[in-house]
Amino acid sequence: MPAAVHSGWHIVSRVGAGIFGAYLFTWGFGALAVAALLAAGLEFHEALSLVSILGFLVYLAAFCFAFIATRVARAWLVLGGGGALMTVAGWWLSRALG
Repeated sequence: MPAAVHSGWHIVSRVGAGIFGAYLFTWGFGALAVAALLAAGLEFHEALSLVSILGFLVYLAAFCFAFIATRVARAWLVLGGGGALMTVAGWWLSRALG
């Protein structure tokens, strides 16, 4: 099986998706999860602690996904777009809680 040859831009983009896209995805997960746990009645510090612990696993999974995805554009779309959507949803939910 011949080795795939990728341009420098492809490699930089995939590494960027792994680092920055996974960070954005984890940020969105944290915002949405804390707001959802607060809405469920959990105390703020307990919700924050739980989400902080889960955030390590979410970041690891998102980082690995950036390198497993068949296309770089798909990795950016899922990680960046999903992170942005979760961040907005978390912001909206926190505003709705008052």
